Amino acid sequence: MTLLSLIFALALEQLRPLGNRNRVWLVFTRYANHLERNLNAGSNRHGVLAWMCAMLPPVLLSLLVYYLLRAVSPVLGLLWNVFVLYMTMGFRHFSSAFSEISLSLSEGRDADARATLSQWTTQSTVELSANEVSRLAIEQGVLDSYRHVFGTMFWFAILPGPCGAVMYRLAQMLNQKWGVRELAEDRFGLFASKASAWLDWIPVRLTAASFAVMGDFEDAIYCWRSQARTWGSYAEGILLASAAGALGVRLGDPLKQDYTVKFRPELGLGDEADPNFLRSAVGLVWRSALLWLLVILLVSVASWLG
Repeated sequence: MTLLSLIFALALEQLRPLGNRNRVWLVFTRYANHLERNLNAGSNRHGVLAWMCAMLPPVLLSLLVYYLLRAVSPVLGLLWNVFVLYMTMGFRHFSSAFSEISLSLSEGRDADARATLSQWTTQSTVELSANEVSRLAIEQGVLDSYRHVFGTMFWFAILPGPCGAVMYRLAQMLNQKWGVRELAEDRFGLFASKASAWLDWIPVRLTAASFAVMGDFEDAIYCWRSQARTWGSYAEGILLASAAGALGVRLGDPLKQDYTVKFRPELGLGDEADPNFLRSAVGLVWRSALLWLLVILLVSVASWLG
């Protein structure tokens, strides 16, 4: 059922992509804002309480509905899994912007590519060259593919029913809302940040290994081991360094933004990023996703035979 749920959800998402600002997530965002207004006293224990209050009801509800529907019919349980996965994962959350940037650059419409990238990443892009646009688009695409595909797939496959997918997506949302705090004395979002890091520890490394297997293995592993720690976030550094090595492209490096130079570590080996590497990055993500589906199939067959 796990494999079929993933295949049907990915197919449905390709046919009818679901935007990030759908009603379900807007309701959860309002609920999280309500919890923060009423529980945020600036301490870590209040953040833990708010995180548990935000997470447990939807996670347990998704699992309860799954078991109730499966008791009536396995098909209903499958459909519930597909629906939840459709709401929590998907390539199209980022691939449409990725494709538009690639097309704009290949047709020489650099201004359109910069505008699309700015809307996607919420960063200033007016000073970026075509190569810098390609580089930043690949980086954002790799990170989004992990958040919207691989991380969700991993926890869905590990936990019963669709509760793993719900847990991972909500944990990511809470980390984005509460995990980054400007004031050092505000420790409300500390647990949300740590919980997100815990949930990412294994799937980040499995995703990087998948990039290595489906690309240039030696360069991907070399870049992972030698360059990942130089990035601000080690988890993001693992993903970006392994993807850059697998693709044979240079990521990171300085960018011209906000009328200054934003210095960043070098990631990867090989050539400067260009529109051709954008298409290669999409192919790498798809091949890695298919590898995960194959592994899930083999595990399912082995479990059935056992």
